[in-house]
Amino acid sequence: MLTYKYNLLKSILREMNSVVVAFSGGVDSTFLLKAAVDTLGTNNVLAVTADSETYPSSELLVAKDLAEKIGVKHKVIQTSELAIPGYSENSKNRCYFCKSSLFDHIIPIMENMGYRNVIYGVIADDMNEHRPGMQAAKEKGIRGPLLEANLYKQEIRELSRQFDLPTWDKPSFACLSSRIAYGEYITKEKLTKVEKAEAFLKTLHVRQVRVRTHQDIARIEVEPNDMKKVLDNHSSIVKELQDYGYKYITLDLIGYQSGSMNKVLAK
Repeated sequence: MLTYKYNLLKSILREMNSVVVAFSGGVDSTFLLKAAVDTLGTNNVLAVTADSETYPSSELLVAKDLAEKIGVKHKVIQTSELAIPGYSENSKNRCYFCKSSLFDHIIPIMENMGYRNVIYGVIADDMNEHRPGMQAAKEKGIRGPLLEANLYKQEIRELSRQFDLPTWDKPSFACLSSRIAYGEYITKEKLTKVEKAEAFLKTLHVRQVRVRTHQDIARIEVEPNDMKKVLDNHSSIVKELQDYGYKYITLDLIGYQSGSMNKVLAK
């Protein structure tokens, strides 16, 4: 079945002829970029990465390195989600504004450089999640080949492992704004606070971490196996995160959950 899906993905890409890949350096977009290059050749693929307030500088360095290893042309553009009307208010449709603006930046690049399609790393798992950005993609004619091939995250990780991509076991990543509770205004200062807090926790060698922000409260999510590391280092964590501006530091006993902020939307 996995071979069938990968062959289907290649067939979808061949039909596109040439593509610009919205490339974050995460598991899904990296695999999509690799598949596009292997299918269409380097002359027919361009990777575009948007550098903004919501994208950690460490992730940009990773994306540049991955693009170089894959051997693809790579363009980094400057964007600002906080300048998008409606974004900072942090409504449940925040990601719609983000993706709409991103595609508005990439489509002219596609047209000016002679590529035929813009594609991004939406996957089959996303159909069961709150993903308002998918509506923006649909409105602008942006395609998601991984979703069209019905590829799920674990399948993408396995294929990535087979192709020796270093992202095959990379922890999932989402923009820094996803750490801030819906309805709480997003600012550059809050995003920087989240980025610093997560970077510090990663020095403790936790595999997956989110610092969910509820006003002055930091709700730390890690995988259950890493909770002991957090508790063993609680004094240094409290000191560091309070220095960043948090007043209350908590550990979520449920553990890391992708999209955990979306739970309130069900209500």
